[in-house]
Amino acid sequence: MKFRALYAVILAASIVLPAAGEDWPCFRGPNRDGRSAGTAPLQWSQEKNVKWSIKLPRPGNSSPIVIGDRVLLTCAEDPTGVNRSLYCFDRANGKQQWVQTVKYDVKEPTHGTNPYCAATPASDGKVVVVWHGSAGLHCYDLAGKSVWSVETGPRRQIWGYGSSPIIHHGVVYLNCGPGVGHHVLAVNLADGKELWKIEEPLAADDKFPQSKGWIGSWSTPTVARINGQEQLLIFQPRQVNAHDLTTGKILWSAQGAGDLAYTDVMIAPEAGIGLALAGYGGAGIGFSLGAPPDGAAGKQLWRTTEKPPQRIGSGVIVGNHVYLPSEPSIQCIDITTGKIVWSHRQPGASYWSSIVSAEGRLYATTQKGTTLVFAPDPTGFKLLATNDLGESTNATPAISNGQMFIRTAQKLWCIGE
Repeated sequence: MKFRALYAVILAASIVLPAAGEDWPCFRGPNRDGRSAGTAPLQWSQEKNVKWSIKLPRPGNSSPIVIGDRVLLTCAEDPTGVNRSLYCFDRANGKQQWVQTVKYDVKEPTHGTNPYCAATPASDGKVVVVWHGSAGLHCYDLAGKSVWSVETGPRRQIWGYGSSPIIHHGVVYLNCGPGVGHHVLAVNLADGKELWKIEEPLAADDKFPQSKGWIGSWSTPTVARINGQEQLLIFQPRQVNAHDLTTGKILWSAQGAGDLAYTDVMIAPEAGIGLALAGYGGAGIGFSLGAPPDGAAGKQLWRTTEKPPQRIGSGVIVGNHVYLPSEPSIQCIDITTGKIVWSHRQPGASYWSSIVSAEGRLYATTQKGTTLVFAPDPTGFKLLATNDLGESTNATPAISNGQMFIRTAQKLWCIGE
């Protein structure tokens, strides 16, 4: 018993949690790393530890965010994506507080596995912004009143869009792709005024003419402090670009990643290492974040040589290892070398959602709606709980004040012990 208690303490201490509030204000949480500083439920089912669940009009891949007593989520109203909505629900009981719908009646390509309204909203606690692809970028106050709207150009990529906006120091940053016209955009949160726009040259609506293969980025931006300067990191096809937050200028690039950027850039500040792990057989890289002795940011530290599996969801870094979904497995990878330490395949499981973390535990949700809770242990996969909601999902859970919010194809669930 003493050994088990000691192991639990060591396990909990192995994750250095960020100093953050209990809100989950954007995709992959307050620090964009999948971690919650609070508690989270360990076990649930369709009947057990469900505080409430509500029916949604359509399936979708976007994730919920939580701001105070509000839960916000995007959802299309129809299969053609003409009506694209942002919903606000009361976190206490799931009751709808308001909905704002944008109409876009021009046919926008997407794939059946990626319904319209794939982007997760973001909030600074006062307003909320949402990107509806070709239907533009929109800002509302938390009572649902429209603040501003910005056109971002049409999206015509065969697999649709999926990058989410982030808010940092009063600025909205958006990786506005994939497809022809792909660009990175910064707008003022107060009024939607464009601050800068940088075109992404490696873009195509279908296959890239030069390589005859698919290319694109669905990655959400991340802000990191590198050599004393905050920079915007975005995983684009074949590279990670670091942008100056004020001007958008590309300060440096880390080269050598694959053509399909689904995951976010994953950051290990203590180790001075960043990760960009491409999907659909593309290469992954580890690169320097400007750590001593040379202080060179973007230097490639390693590149995967084996053909990797499909990777869509992002992982959580604990110490010198990242735990991430890699179709059809969960993998533990050494971030200093890129070597796979272990790979666990759960029978019948596949993963599109990103892994999240709370209380020293990791949560991986399968496409069938089963969440595996496991320990961040580099010696092997240690399953702690299996929780089945019985409905398919590609969305990433949100964690806030001891509750977990999970979007499935049919419902939004509030889980709390």
